[in-house]
Amino acid sequence: MTIKIEYFSDVLCIWAYAGQIRMDELKRDFADEIKIEYRFVPIFGAGKQHVNNVWKEKGGLVGFNAHLQQVAKNWSHISISPDLWTKVAPETSTSAHLYLKAIQRLMDRGEIDNKPLDEFNGRSCFEEAIWLFRDTFFREGKDIARRCVQDETAKKLDLPLEKIHELIDSGQAHAALHEDDEARQDYKVPGSPTLILNEGRQLLYGNVGYRIIDANVRELLHNPDHGEASWC
Repeated sequence: MTIKIEYFSDVLCIWAYAGQIRMDELKRDFADEIKIEYRFVPIFGAGKQHVNNVWKEKGGLVGFNAHLQQVAKNWSHISISPDLWTKVAPETSTSAHLYLKAIQRLMDRGEIDNKPLDEFNGRSCFEEAIWLFRDTFFREGKDIARRCVQDETAKKLDLPLEKIHELIDSGQAHAALHEDDEARQDYKVPGSPTLILNEGRQLLYGNVGYRIIDANVRELLHNPDHGEASWC
C-alpha cells in the first residue's frame, strides 16, 4: 500500500524552509510506502506588499526581518541572511513557483531523472531544486523572484534552462500552477506548509512536529479504511 501525501507550501515560507528536514525524515522512514505530491500556495503572491500589510503595526519589513532571525535561532540546520525583506524583498513567490512547476513537469515526463541525488536526504532533482530555491533566498539573500537568480540556481543542478523557459513561455507551467490552486481551494488549505492526507480527510498545517506527522502516516498504513463511513 502506498499513501499519497499532498504537500502545499510557499517558497518564501520560513516554516517550509526549516521544516524540509521533516520531509526528508518522512521519506527515509517510509520510503516506498508514501508518495509526496508537491504543490504551491501563494502566501507571498504579492510578497513585499503582503509583508508590509501584515507587519504594518509591528515594524514593517524591518520587523519581519527581526522575526525571521528569531525563528531561525530555533533551527540549527538553517541560517538567515540579514538582508531578507529589507535589502532583498521579492515582489512575488509566484514566478519561483512557475519555474519549479516547469521543472516538475519535466520530471513527470521523464526528461529529468527522478532518482535521489543524495543517499542521506533522498531528495530527487525536483525536491533538491525546491530546497535550493529556498536556500538561495533565505541563506544567500538573493531575490528568487527574478529569472536570472532562478536560472543561476537551476544551473547548480545542470537543469535544461531552455526547456524550463519553454514550459513557462508556452503557459504549461501556468496551467500546472493553476491545478495547485484548484486543489488548494478544494481542500481549503489554510496556509504554508500544509500536508493533506487521506484524500483531504486529514490536514496538518503549520509548524507541526515530526511525531505528529509520523503518527498520522502510521495510522493510515495500519488502518487504510480510516476516515471511511462506519457504524460507530
